[in-house]
Amino acid sequence: METLLTNDIAVAAAMGLIGAVVFAAIGLVSGTDETTTLAPLTLLVVLLGVPPAGVFTFFLAGAVAKHMTHAVPTALLGIPGDTLATPLLQDANMLRKLGVPHIALRKMVSGGIVAAFVAVPLAVLFAVMLAPFGSMITKTAPWIFLAAALLIAYFSAGRWASVMLLIPFVVVIIALQSLTAKYEVKLSISYFLGIAIGPLIADLFTVISPAGRQRMLRDKVRQFNLAPDVKGWSGYFPNPLKVLDRVQTRWTLATATISSATFVFSPVAMTVVLGELVGSRIKHAYHRLTTVLSARNGVTEATYIAEALIPLIAFGLPLSPVAAGPAAPLFNAPPRFTVDAATGQVNNLHNLLSHWEFLGYGMLAVLLAALVSYPFAMNFARSAALFVSRRVSHEAIIATFVGLIIVISVWEGQLLGLLVILTMGLLGGLLSRGFGFNTGVQFMGYYTAVLSVPALVKLF
Repeated sequence: METLLTNDIAVAAAMGLIGAVVFAAIGLVSGTDETTTLAPLTLLVVLLGVPPAGVFTFFLAGAVAKHMTHAVPTALLGIPGDTLATPLLQDANMLRKLGVPHIALRKMVSGGIVAAFVAVPLAVLFAVMLAPFGSMITKTAPWIFLAAALLIAYFSAGRWASVMLLIPFVVVIIALQSLTAKYEVKLSISYFLGIAIGPLIADLFTVISPAGRQRMLRDKVRQFNLAPDVKGWSGYFPNPLKVLDRVQTRWTLATATISSATFVFSPVAMTVVLGELVGSRIKHAYHRLTTVLSARNGVTEATYIAEALIPLIAFGLPLSPVAAGPAAPLFNAPPRFTVDAATGQVNNLHNLLSHWEFLGYGMLAVLLAALVSYPFAMNFARSAALFVSRRVSHEAIIATFVGLIIVISVWEGQLLGLLVILTMGLLGGLLSRGFGFNTGVQFMGYYTAVLSVPALVKLF
């Protein structure tokens, strides 16, 4: 027993370290979406047969690490590191204009690490409080998914457009399922991957279209000014509680606590709303900017952690935008992890890890991410940003992920798997760009198609 536990901890530590290193590097590359990167690589880890503890620490350490290093291009280059960095951009740019981008960077990274350590135990606590209702929620899973899909769609950028678009989107999924069933092919992973890389596929189709390519042409090369860095401490690992002042620490802890208790709303929306709340309480302009940045990046970490952990621990069902999107392989990755479409019964990390294991491995993942990303971002941010902007090809990174996704789709469903990815990706990407019908809503649409629609059909 002790040997087995030791092996699990060793595997979890190794996978957490790999996840932290990989996604700390990915976070430096601007525009790398969480769903496009986290979901495929986590799915690959699941399908390779990594033990549950290793899968969990890989995902969580990767998410936490990425949301610290995404501050580097956001603060120093003036371009969002990923989707969740977008609400941070305006305040970060104002500090860049003031000539103190390094201050913005350090406040963001320090707020992220403080919030992450708070969010894990709080999310586990809230999940345990909700767990007694798990069996009831599981039995009513089809209707819960339908209600969650409508709620998440309404609170997305598309509002009522997203709510209405759920209908044709679900119909397309049902039609594709009927088509593949005729050839005795059952797909699930391909739908996830197609939705995850939707914007990427839409961009690729735009590039090969003469009209689309014309719209994407620029009249000049885009230039970025990389600000100088100033180090104001000795040693390699500065204390984040000293980087933040007392007011900033209190607001970061308060907003992280609030966001750790929620798991239905969009992480971007939570970041914006709670940031506005903090900003309205601070009068001094400079202090307001730095405090809002630290709190907002803390909210990105806390919301992401809570939206993955609470549904996973309490229900085993992906009932949040993060759970349905980037964290989807933790819930549903056949044949290892499954959510039964007929009954709502689950076989995933919910069943394989205890509450104490979620807490222990969760804190281990955050610790590993902090050891990798925090000192790296604080000490080498400028050098890393310079290297990425000059030496790293965004096209090569995109090609790598495209190749990985093609391999997985062909493995699951041969040419039909590839067809589903292209169809779902193109449709989802265009709807996301044109109507704000984002990937979180689309994932909930998929679950509505496989869970809620069969239940509705049985009523008639």
